[in-house]
Amino acid sequence: MELSDKAWQILEPLMPALSTGQKGRPWRENREVLDGILWVLRTGAPWRDLPKKYPPYQTCHRRFQQWSSDGTLEKVVTTITEKLEKRRHLNMSECSINAKFVAAKKGVCV
Repeated sequence: MELSDKAWQILEPLMPALSTGQKGRPWRENREVLDGILWVLRTGAPWRDLPKKYPPYQTCHRRFQQWSSDGTLEKVVTTITEKLEKRRHLNMSECSINAKFVAAKKGVCV
């Protein structure tokens, strides 16, 4: 499932400009990279299992890390949340956080 044109119109202004440097390959478009990132987040699959229809998983993971650290993803999530709350499609008082738990190795003391 990719972003709709309507959703992209809302999110595109939040995305950083693509690098225009002359060295290396041209940067992949933000929309297709975001689609790949959302696929991984939605499925919970490892980055390396990203389907071929998306940019290389290394590109998506690198951009995910960049956007996480520079605040881009926070702006995206905040904007989506505000839009959904305004339309009464989301009630944050009914939301919860799901966590993945990893067992400690045998014999390790904390």
